[in-house]
Amino acid sequence: MTTESKVFPSFPTSCAAPEPRPEEPVRVVPLAIAGALAVALTWYVWASYGAKNGVLLALGLGLGLALFHSRFGFTSAWRQLIAVGNGQGLRAHTLLLGTATTLIALIVSTGSGLFGSVPKATGGPIGLALFAGAVLFAIGMQLGGACASGTLFAVGSGQSTIVLTLGGFVAGSVLYTWAFPVFDGWPSLPGVLLSDHVGWFGSWLITIAALVAIVYVTKLVQARRNPPPVDVVPTARGFARILRGSWPILVGAVVLGVLAGAVFLVSGGIWGVTFAFALWGAKLLQLFGLHPEAWEFWQGTSNAKALASPVWTDKTTLTNVGIMIGAAIAAAAAGAWKIHSQIPWRTALAAVLGGVLMGIGARLAGGCNIGAYLGGISVGSLHGWLWGLFALGGTWVGLKLRPLFGLGNPKPADSIC
Repeated sequence: MTTESKVFPSFPTSCAAPEPRPEEPVRVVPLAIAGALAVALTWYVWASYGAKNGVLLALGLGLGLALFHSRFGFTSAWRQLIAVGNGQGLRAHTLLLGTATTLIALIVSTGSGLFGSVPKATGGPIGLALFAGAVLFAIGMQLGGACASGTLFAVGSGQSTIVLTLGGFVAGSVLYTWAFPVFDGWPSLPGVLLSDHVGWFGSWLITIAALVAIVYVTKLVQARRNPPPVDVVPTARGFARILRGSWPILVGAVVLGVLAGAVFLVSGGIWGVTFAFALWGAKLLQLFGLHPEAWEFWQGTSNAKALASPVWTDKTTLTNVGIMIGAAIAAAAAGAWKIHSQIPWRTALAAVLGGVLMGIGARLAGGCNIGAYLGGISVGSLHGWLWGLFALGGTWVGLKLRPLFGLGNPKPADSIC
């Protein structure tokens, strides 16, 4: 029995997980470049756009470090659950959600924010766009190989295939903003925020109870299906593990939950990812002389302001860029930063198509696995739970489509999943 299994409760698997290999030597050049970029960009943003934006970029760096060191995934977690019944990843989600929920409840109930921000929780609308968007996003992440946050930290760590996913993500986001009149006005009901009905303590209590129930259900599912264990990654030993990884996934969940709460405290709103992709695409079109600012999507007050402002004033851009640089630092420190030059054409096609579907799906649903799922549940909004439910359905569809692109799925007879 490993030290880690003594600390964290275990769940039945068909065999023991393999012992992790030692990490590769530090990639000094990528580490130096990423570290210098982190320092220089943080200083520039802080000096040019204020302490609040500088802190948000720094929080993004922390998110990138934690995401890579813990290899924290949403795409793989849902794939392992649906394909073979291994709920380890989903249980890590519950710890992340519980941590963020607790901190956000404290922040909103006390009304305390930093840099003049006023923390505010809102409930997302519930309707056809939410359901369709969650399904499309889940299909896309199974084809593209990563979710929204996973795309960012994978790109930062040098995974070339996911660069194609990111490109498709931006393209899908732009397509949505161009066709916004087609998607706008779909039937929906107003959002439901638990705190409006039972107060913040009641909202927190209901959310935590639901998360505990999910842990219990995944235990029953895993005991019945006896799935293969989750694969392990190379790891450092002793105190070096803090800086070089890999972290136990439950440690990553807590760190990410704390950082999500910190983003809320600093910005007054939840951690989000995907709005930046639409913004980057629009600004890129402007560089080529096109005028997306004339599109209806960018006519809204907040959207028009974001497009007219420097990109370094956008919260999602700051945390997204921070995640990519932070992941690059973590991957280089772990000896894992590398660029893959050969990508099978079907894998490349799946990556682009998956990114496009995620771009459209995220905008339809008003968020992704971070903005809708994590953000929604952590503020006690019913739409977050519904997003997760429909995303599980979309994951099932995505698993059926993966073999068409030469992508494998976990099988019960595998030694790892």
